[in-house]
Amino acid sequence: MNQYEVISTGSEDTINFAKNLASFLKPGDVIALEGDLGAGKTTFTKGLAQGLEIKKNVNSPTFTIIKEYEGIMPLYHMDVYRVEDSFEDLGFDEYFNGEGVTVVEWAHLIKEQLPEEYLSIYLYNVKDNQRKIVLKPMGDRYEQLCKEIFS
Repeated sequence: MNQYEVISTGSEDTINFAKNLASFLKPGDVIALEGDLGAGKTTFTKGLAQGLEIKKNVNSPTFTIIKEYEGIMPLYHMDVYRVEDSFEDLGFDEYFNGEGVTVVEWAHLIKEQLPEEYLSIYLYNVKDNQRKIVLKPMGDRYEQLCKEIFS
């Protein structure tokens, strides 16, 4: 499995990278978003939303688990940190196979429910405002997507 890395020097870099990524996404794409606390997972999702021309303010769905946003295609933003049972049926597969892009924060907590192919994105605090963004494609679709982004 290949991995792709980029350094972000601030939230604007993170947003711009995610906006660019959004231009390569299509309905049914799933992004598993992981990372350090405060590393910019929600900031990254805000960039995706901007790239999908979503006008609503995006914030963390920590207490609601799933938020839906409408743009050129829907964005399903999930935060599964508080899901108590990784096998609890919350209808995730309906979103994963839906008409939009799904972003799952803390995706490792529901790993068994993730589709076979998805894009893992890890955000790490490096220093000050600097972040390392690591993309790990799971499956051919996402390997191709990463090659296009990083070409």
